[in-house]
Amino acid sequence: MRQPLSNSLHYPILLLALCCVAFLALTQGAYYISWDSVFLLPDNEIDRQILLNIRLPRLLMAAMVGTALAVSGALMQALFRNPLADPGLLGVSSGASVCVGILIVLDPISAHAPLWVHSYTQSIAAFVGAIVTCWIIFQLSKHKGKVSVMHLLLAGIAINALSGSATGLLTYISSDEQLRALTFWAMGNLGGARWEQVLVVASILFPLLCYVWRQSKNLNLLLLGEEEARYLGLNVDGFKVKIIAVVALCVGVTVAFTGLIGFIGLMVPHLVRMIFGADNRLVIPCSALLGASLLTGADTVARILVIPAEMPVGLVTSLIGGPFFLWLLLKNIRETQ
Repeated sequence: MRQPLSNSLHYPILLLALCCVAFLALTQGAYYISWDSVFLLPDNEIDRQILLNIRLPRLLMAAMVGTALAVSGALMQALFRNPLADPGLLGVSSGASVCVGILIVLDPISAHAPLWVHSYTQSIAAFVGAIVTCWIIFQLSKHKGKVSVMHLLLAGIAINALSGSATGLLTYISSDEQLRALTFWAMGNLGGARWEQVLVVASILFPLLCYVWRQSKNLNLLLLGEEEARYLGLNVDGFKVKIIAVVALCVGVTVAFTGLIGFIGLMVPHLVRMIFGADNRLVIPCSALLGASLLTGADTVARILVIPAEMPVGLVTSLIGGPFFLWLLLKNIRETQ
């Protein structure tokens, strides 16, 4: 049996990986910035503007979105006690995207509001879509009082199909400008990150992460089973509602600003459990660090792969996550036989 990595090594390794990916993200691209300019503010005005106003907010946005998606995946997998649970596969991201699409196409007033107002409005719309979708999934996946994996996946497929139809209808009735915004947003894109948006995401995400970290012990109780968790004093139903709300907020804020970015929430928590063990006191922070590194690296690849053009980061994560999901599904089937 594989032994988890020593607890004294997990944070240094993940922090070092995140630092390395961050420096690559700041230096690489269609316009190269030297390594010393990253450590010391460059004298060149063009380098300074690109570094401070384009790449640095994009790096922070990628790290925060990767953190939010990875932690959301870890929470859903702990809640459903299944490694296949993921906000994208289960339709939570798609449900949130429909509400944001409605806001883009049918609400011209907020589009002309200040950027920070528009940003919070998008977050609220995505949260509403995500929370409704989470509730529907939770209800549909129950079978004889327990969450059925089969029903879980079928509910996700159905919601993704319905959300795709709704998004297609919005695309059909949208103007040329709205169509372009919907198209790039649906494929996942970090190119529009600005400091105002970074501050909005940080103001929502950091309190949620602090709350989730404090709930790690209760998440461990859920691993024992619902009856055992109740016996140990956990209000299981109330705790589930809180976790679903946190997942909906995390997914909502990411969908609102970066569109649909899939498979981060599936891959990262599973890899963390394979390497560091199943203790959620380690899974949550390690997933946050690894999720930040993975999405930052994927965004860097998306920027340099087709220079001078730019590939949507959602395509890169799908190219990585698709084969990973198939491997995980086959592994899960073999284990249940």
